[in-house]
Amino acid sequence: MTTTNPPPFEPSKIELKSIADSKIIAVSLYSTRAEITRLFKFAVKTGQNQVHIAGLPNVLETESLRVEGRGAATIHDVTVSMAKGEHVPTSSAKLSELLKTREKTASALTRCEKALTSLEQYLGSLTVQHLEVSHLDKVLEQYDSTGGRLDAKKVELTEELRRLDTEISNERALITVPHEDSKLQMQAAIGVFAESEGPVEIALIYAVPYATWTAFYDIRVNMDTKENPVTLIYKAAVKQSTGESWDDVPLQLETSTPTFGLGVPTLSPWDLNVYRPAPRATLQSSLSAASPPAPMARRRMRSVSLAVQEEEEPVMAYRSAAVTSKGNVSATFRVPGLVAIPCDGDTHNFTIVELSLTAAMSWVSVPKIDPKTHLNARITNASEYTLLTGSASVYVDGSFISRSVVPAVSPQESFDCPLGLDSSIRITYHPVLKTRSQSGFYNKTATHVFSQRITVHNTKAVAIERLKVVDQIPASQDSQIEVKLVGPALTLAGEGGLAIGTSKRASVVPKPQALSVADGIVAQWDGADEPACDLEALGRDRKLNWICAVPAQGKINFALDWEVSAPANVQVLGL
Repeated sequence: MTTTNPPPFEPSKIELKSIADSKIIAVSLYSTRAEITRLFKFAVKTGQNQVHIAGLPNVLETESLRVEGRGAATIHDVTVSMAKGEHVPTSSAKLSELLKTREKTASALTRCEKALTSLEQYLGSLTVQHLEVSHLDKVLEQYDSTGGRLDAKKVELTEELRRLDTEISNERALITVPHEDSKLQMQAAIGVFAESEGPVEIALIYAVPYATWTAFYDIRVNMDTKENPVTLIYKAAVKQSTGESWDDVPLQLETSTPTFGLGVPTLSPWDLNVYRPAPRATLQSSLSAASPPAPMARRRMRSVSLAVQEEEEPVMAYRSAAVTSKGNVSATFRVPGLVAIPCDGDTHNFTIVELSLTAAMSWVSVPKIDPKTHLNARITNASEYTLLTGSASVYVDGSFISRSVVPAVSPQESFDCPLGLDSSIRITYHPVLKTRSQSGFYNKTATHVFSQRITVHNTKAVAIERLKVVDQIPASQDSQIEVKLVGPALTLAGEGGLAIGTSKRASVVPKPQALSVADGIVAQWDGADEPACDLEALGRDRKLNWICAVPAQGKINFALDWEVSAPANVQVLGL
């Protein structure tokens, strides 16, 4: 019978440094935070192992941390805490050596300056009593030689002193400002029971704030192309200051936003009662204060298992591990290749995808206010990508036109993109023609007839299919004044023209029809072609529009005619 020695009672201790002993293998970046997956590979001994991992980010959200792994072992528990403050050094061997060298250099410079001063004083003290004229040339020669040597040494020592000061300043900065280390003070302790000695893999998955990404776009429109005229370049602006740099990591961008503690709201009782004044006596209310929970310095948790190595390796298990899931997300974008995003808080831009999209071009003008024509593209997101709200730079035929905003757009949804002014569509808003007539024998009525002519000239070499021209007729604010739309003869009730006085109103037809007034010109109440059209309110604002197809190099004309009737002795304001 063979016996095996039981594993030692004291656990084996394994010390790991987060950055040095692991690699980030995945980053899922949301709009306000990031989820980091960091992989550790190390060997365990048979029995209990206590794995200590230092250097995790201070901003790590402990509630989000989970541990997954592979190997012939079982994870017992995880403890997360902040490392105790370590002594920040104020000196170093290099700094001490630099200070000594500087002191010697400064002393040598002082001696050199004193020697120059003494040389000057000596030469100044010589007189004819001490020096014969025949020896003057030799003394001056020695003065010049010695002074030149001392001057050169002074320059050399001054430059050396300046260099030493720079090195000392840099060394002190490295000592007194512990760059990233000060942001990596979180630590984790993991209990691992191994059935046998051998290598294992542990993945730490945790969320950190101070990491964001926002969408922005380049929209390029080719007016000479009818099929997929829009190229939309989907981009991401990423920045992070989490405390650790992301070096050569696969980056995944998430369009969903994680929520915490968000549930279906509950309605409180809504009671009605009879108001009764309170008595004059002072009202007192009792307040109860709940003691806040003690701060959690250490957090113990359990997690699920994740495959991070080859299939033949057994998956580490937790005791009574609870299964969790990330849940459904709106869309996930994986940035191609590996990216490097330092912990600097600066914006780093990446291209997600370039899409060729269909678009329906339309032109809109309100010539009563401004005869200029505005170009708009209704772009259909025919891709599988969800577009997030973001700014867009719009280019038409290679020229920058404007800055716009792309709204949140799901696949197969459409959105409007203004493309600026189109000067090749010229609209003339002719002076209005007015006539007045009077009728009635006893109660005379004055009728004012108005005619507004509009001309559209398309100077393009191609036809335009949808030009919307918007105009209006006046609205009566008095029962004595009646306004009637004559042409185009749009109706809201029954047959004939629309009487839009304020005293009586005909019943509204369920679905008003557009009216063809000429070849390629259709008139309708403004808003009738909008998806969210309110049929009850249609026409009440007295606005209408014409939808026009204008041939290349062609002109079209149409008119707006209306009548205003009122008693002859009534002065109508606003005509």
